[in-house]
Amino acid sequence: MRLCRFSDAGVSRSAFYSEESLVPVAAAAGEFTRQTGQQLTLPGTDDLLPLLPGGDSRESALQLSKWLAGPGQQTAARLAMPTAQAQVLVPVPRPNKLLLLAGNYADHIREGGGIAAERAETFPYVFMKPPSTTLTDPGQPITIPAISPKAIDWELELAVVIGRRVKGLREAEALSAVAGYTVINDISNRKFRPNPQRKERPKDTFFDWLHGKWHDSFCPCGPCITSADAIPDPQQLPMHLKLNDEVRQNASTGLMIFPVAALIEFISSFVTLEPGDIISTGTPAGVGSSSGTFVKPGDTLTAHIDRIGTLVTPVRGE
Repeated sequence: MRLCRFSDAGVSRSAFYSEESLVPVAAAAGEFTRQTGQQLTLPGTDDLLPLLPGGDSRESALQLSKWLAGPGQQTAARLAMPTAQAQVLVPVPRPNKLLLLAGNYADHIREGGGIAAERAETFPYVFMKPPSTTLTDPGQPITIPAISPKAIDWELELAVVIGRRVKGLREAEALSAVAGYTVINDISNRKFRPNPQRKERPKDTFFDWLHGKWHDSFCPCGPCITSADAIPDPQQLPMHLKLNDEVRQNASTGLMIFPVAALIEFISSFVTLEPGDIISTGTPAGVGSSSGTFVKPGDTLTAHIDRIGTLVTPVRGE
């Protein structure tokens, strides 16, 4: 099951998602009750988490989804609206935590001039982005910042949406905390140097790297969440990213150094994870900095992960 949020005359609503069409959850539930006489327990908001594993309305969402695919097919067709004409929104608009991985694919580490160590020799590097100003809706543009416009790069990533409050999970049970999966493009400014005339300090290189992650609009996300039970193994997902019409990243989530379950174990060992938290799991090789190719106004980035969907992001100048 895939779910999304979309804007309906300025009101955010939830919908069942496909590349061809959206079926609004509330409208479908109303038709289900009218035709079957059965009442479903569904949220009256656009929040997708109650409909996903770990959510209070999970069983009702499954029942409605199965009905739309079976006896309610004609109703689904009548309620459907073309996805291409809808304004799809980020699936989780205000996660409490937006956590991202650096250097979680060995080939990406090597293309940047680093040395990839095995799991037993290291630990995941985790950083954060401010969700309220970086998360960007599908189809909406990222903005090249005027303060530092010359080295804006892409990073296709599988993102994990947490479904329940957890702390101290072991790797073997970690996937039980996942509500679903979505796509993130971790946009990065490779050469942002605040106050370039400054006197260098030992930690400047580290913070320059972080500063390049925090620009407004630098975290496109979506277009939907695929329910965790539809992806029992998140390490078997082909993924690719195009810059305009050219494939620049082409890989699989199976190439991660630290798989999803290991990341949840590591982060939850010292951070309480909450429903709606997002963990973006790092990017494979093929980023622009490896070839000196960066985005410019008028470009389009198309990020795809199998069984989830395609996240399209135009580029504009500030």
